[in-house]
Parts: sequence; structure tokens; C-alpha cells
Amino acid sequence: MFDSHSEALLKDAAVIWLTTVRPDGQPQGSPVWFVVDDGEFLIYSRPNSPRLHNIATNSRVSLNLDSNEGSDVLTIEGEARLLDGPSNKDHAAYQAKYQTLIARLGSDPESFAVAYSVPLKVKPGRWRAY
Repeated sequence: MFDSHSEALLKDAAVIWLTTVRPDGQPQGSPVWFVVDDGEFLIYSRPNSPRLHNIATNSRVSLNLDSNEGSDVLTIEGEARLLDGPSNKDHAAYQAKYQTLIARLGSDPESFAVAYSVPLKVKPGRWRAY
């Protein structure tokens, strides 16, 4: 779906910004960890995160990332949906990407999976890179 340069950005990025919209219309951006899974963005959230309520009300979201220098910008519009599973501790690609950061936070896969127990996927629609 993405060009090779954008795919490389996504592979290397630890954080992407997920923007949801509150019921009052105010956009709410949050940095999140993610993996691309079957062409969709898989994100794990805390169970009482405002973003989950926002998605339940309005599934349209955006994802944004750039290099730390402000170049290599990627913006993605998409539709989010909540999933029943799998747990992030059971998702090999997620663990491979974030195991070092989870440990750096003083956590382990089991504790992190309890804290960030709600999986959601974003199906990308329009996107642009510059």
C-alpha cells in the first residue's frame, strides 16, 4: 500500500501519533506504539483511555509521523476498530519491536500486556508522504 520510503519510515519508527476526535469535536492526539499487521496498524491501549471512547463514537482517525528533523512526513487517514485479541505479549512482531523499550520502562511482557490490554486496528485509507 505504501511506497518503499514510507514503509521504511514505518518499520523504523517506534512512535506514531494517533489522533481521535472527542464527542465535542476536539481532536485528541496521542503518541502510541504500533506494528503494521496485515496492512493495518495494530495498537494496544490502556482499557480506560479516552481514545477508546472517542473511537467508539467516531471511528475516523489519523496517524502521523515524521523524522525527528521534521522531514520525511507521513500522514494517514483511516478507520479504527477495537479487537478482542491477541494480547501484545502473544504478538511476536510487537514484542520484537518493543521488548527493549518495555524493559527500559521497568516492565515485562506480562505486566505490559495487562496495562495495555485493548488491541485496536486502524485500516489505512488516504495517505500522503513528503
